[in-house]
Amino acid sequence: MELLRSEHTFERGFRQLMSQYRERLYWHIRRMVLVHEDADDVLQNTFIKVYKGVLQFEGKSKLYTWLYRIATNEAISHLQNKARHASDSIDDAAGMLSNRLQADEWFDGDEIQIKLQKAIAELPEKQRIVFNLRYYEEMPYEEMSSLLATSTGALKASFHHAVKKVEAVFRAL
Repeated sequence: MELLRSEHTFERGFRQLMSQYRERLYWHIRRMVLVHEDADDVLQNTFIKVYKGVLQFEGKSKLYTWLYRIATNEAISHLQNKARHASDSIDDAAGMLSNRLQADEWFDGDEIQIKLQKAIAELPEKQRIVFNLRYYEEMPYEEMSSLLATSTGALKASFHHAVKKVEAVFRAL
């Protein structure tokens, strides 16, 4: 972080920051948007925002949490824009996302993973985000609370409901 504070070392510091967090942020975004090309676009937008705003980062939260907040917001904006352009219905957007996942040449998951991703794509937006952060990132509820500006109790409830919905999809198979 210190390299980012000096004009002479800013570029090197930013490259290090990108190198350190690129893969983790990519997979966080990818689990939200599902498609490789969309994840790349959102990741690029995330790093543009980070580049422009890193000097305003006050350190009130961990750098990791701040980066995830930006990535999450960018992914949500991306999904909302896709939903607006594709349809007025969130259900149609979830179906569109799961269909795009099957067509994605970068997705190398087996049939069970495809079913899991489809089930996650059908979750309401907040539940999908909480499920991904808890299940894939193993993020503690307290950190999620800071990231999403929601109480830990609400996050636990969202995760519980998301798990029940995903389980219901697999029981129906």
